[in-house]
Amino acid sequence: MVHYGHSNQLRQAKAMGDYLIVGVHTDSEIAKHKGPPVFTQAERYKMVRAIKWVDEVVEGAPYVTTLQTLDKYNCDFCVHGDDITLTVDGKDTYEEVKKSGRYRECKRTQGVSTTDLVGRMLLMTKAHHSNIDSSDYQKHTDNFGKVGTKTPWTGVSQFLQTSQKIIQFASGQEPQPGDTIIYVAGAFDLFHIGHVDFLEAVHKLSEKPYIIVGLHFDQEVNRYKGKNYPIMNVHERTLSVLACRHVSEVVIGAPFAVTKDLLEHFKEPRRKGILRTVDSGNSLTTDAIVQRIIKNRLLFEARNQKKEAKEIAVIQAMKRQEEEKTKERSQAVL
Repeated sequence: MVHYGHSNQLRQAKAMGDYLIVGVHTDSEIAKHKGPPVFTQAERYKMVRAIKWVDEVVEGAPYVTTLQTLDKYNCDFCVHGDDITLTVDGKDTYEEVKKSGRYRECKRTQGVSTTDLVGRMLLMTKAHHSNIDSSDYQKHTDNFGKVGTKTPWTGVSQFLQTSQKIIQFASGQEPQPGDTIIYVAGAFDLFHIGHVDFLEAVHKLSEKPYIIVGLHFDQEVNRYKGKNYPIMNVHERTLSVLACRHVSEVVIGAPFAVTKDLLEHFKEPRRKGILRTVDSGNSLTTDAIVQRIIKNRLLFEARNQKKEAKEIAVIQAMKRQEEEKTKERSQAVL
């Protein structure tokens, strides 16, 4: 998947340099080393290009990052999160660049991962919504593991929003004279390529667009979508939308209910010809993504188990290595 955790990693990476090139793997590479991808490679290429901190995308990047790859694209160094990435046979994919000193690390975003989001879709609970006690959420995570119980990287936890995180993602730009201010509203749940295509189409409506996205609260989305929607709570959806290069501002908790006053409000814009319906040209929906997950449930559960097993093996090896070093130091003192 492509989610706001990735966007946060790319934001941090861009701050370390001047020009950010993002390598995106093919579906076959991901299937080989991790498990079935949720978004297709074409969807992921476009999703990553829509993230505002990205300058360039390399399609079909190799799963193992080598010095040859960095030199090919004239990169000084590469960046990855502080979680470990392993090949199908359990090797660190960044081993070569780490040894050469051309590797940097950024902080992983706590409370979100592809594993976590897949778990929410399969568990079909509402415990991830913004008004639910986090202790209740933990009752429903057994099938996917709790972060920290076996490995610090695979599992389900709850995202905690902070004002600092919103500030980091927000553009901070006020509308300028001559800007066309455009307002759109919705759930924008599991921010995906359909949303990107829609916002891109809206962006093309004006030479100088200033797009404000209204996001409905979780309870409102659940009222009209049902089941356990939204999959992402309003805090997560805020960051997902703010990371898109076409968006200037977000209204958190935008109104949805159609009152008489609201009808009058929209009637006037319609008469003036400034209320427009925009076709994204993309039929992908949040429902369709959830169906992809459900269809491949057993594959995703196997993916999580395999990923966790590899990580446990690495942790045990690191622990043994540390114990041997401690033993050697003790013997040297004696």
